[in-house]
Amino acid sequence: MSLLTINDLSLGYESHAILEHLSFSVNAGDYLCVVGENGSGKSTLMRTVLGLQKPLGGSIEFGSGMQRNEIGYLPQQTAIQKDFPATVWEIVLSGCQARIGRRAFYTKAEKALAEENLSRMGMADYRKRCYRELSGGQQQRVLLARALCATRKLLLLDEPVSGLDPKVTAEMYALIERLNREGVTIIMISHDIAAAIRYATHILHVGGGQTFFGSVDEY
Repeated sequence: MSLLTINDLSLGYESHAILEHLSFSVNAGDYLCVVGENGSGKSTLMRTVLGLQKPLGGSIEFGSGMQRNEIGYLPQQTAIQKDFPATVWEIVLSGCQARIGRRAFYTKAEKALAEENLSRMGMADYRKRCYRELSGGQQQRVLLARALCATRKLLLLDEPVSGLDPKVTAEMYALIERLNREGVTIIMISHDIAAAIRYATHILHVGGGQTFFGSVDEY
């Protein structure tokens, strides 16, 4: 069943379209890699799905009881974010914010969820460490744990291995693949077409004057 359906979507800024007439759907359990050249609209697509940017046209529909605030998101990190002066625990727990509403405090269930996801990412022993003291790979695991606190259904990952060395990159891909096998639907922006073909079930290729969406075999 479809979690996300994109119908004739046009994306851009101030009426200037980057992508036009984009249509595709993502079903529960899919692993979709979005590939294409820089400036082709990949990150803009993610921001639009998240509701951070309005589309120029078309529609985005959620199915299977999915709500927009139930999407887990791992954005590209900036230098300022990598130097963020908070503990690992504070960052991961903040992934539960969409559940809080007007409450002033986190519940026991939310704290238990944060603990669970820290353990899932192999970062439980780092909960008191300052985030900016961690390696790049450890920071990405923390952010992935945070994103998992927001969802049990759909993760949006924007270049999650950017800047990581080959060994840590392979570990991160294996971790994301494991989450997908456990039932989390993945939409990941990647410049690594070889990895996309290896791990994904579907490919969305944008830019270059044409758009492709289909299975890895079709691609």
